[in-house]
Amino acid sequence: MSDNSQRPIRSYVLRMGRLTTGQQRAWDTYWPRFGLLHRDGPLDYQKAFGRDAPRVLEIGFGMGQSFVEMAAAAPATDFIGIEVHRPGVGKMLHSMAECGVGNIRVYCHDAVEVLRDCIAPASLDTIQIFFPDPWHKKRHHKRRLIQPAFTATLVDYLKPGGVLHLATDWENYAQQMLEVLDATPGLVNLAPDGLYVP
Repeated sequence: MSDNSQRPIRSYVLRMGRLTTGQQRAWDTYWPRFGLLHRDGPLDYQKAFGRDAPRVLEIGFGMGQSFVEMAAAAPATDFIGIEVHRPGVGKMLHSMAECGVGNIRVYCHDAVEVLRDCIAPASLDTIQIFFPDPWHKKRHHKRRLIQPAFTATLVDYLKPGGVLHLATDWENYAQQMLEVLDATPGLVNLAPDGLYVP
């Protein structure tokens, strides 16, 4: 009999959505240049980007529209995206091509594993997580991404003075995020009122 108590709680459900023809074409064309593989181990930023620049890591960029727009607006910054859903990665690669953006590299893998195995400690200027799944039902709150252990881990990957930027449109989750972040050593709330910006 297997012991399910050792299985990690996932903060996502992997939906096996199909890539559209355009997403598949973008994947086939651009993944070899912009894609990163978890199995390759520690990320060599210089090799991946060909330069040393400020680094932003986004976890769960969805379809990637805002991620690509941010990268386009900051060409002197290197962006690393992590997304588990292939259609989102395909769409983001398509958007990169349409916008002529080349300063993004992307993993299609679980963020916890990528952080653990690929990202060097104290190597990121910013980590951003925008609109993670709020898992509305109380019994599912344990699946929320922003939990004490995960947030403490994120701090290890930020450079001194680095920024952890979170956003949600679910007030209950915003309260939980605030409580978790306030209790995380090494973080200082930059919101003007010490709460969060609605």
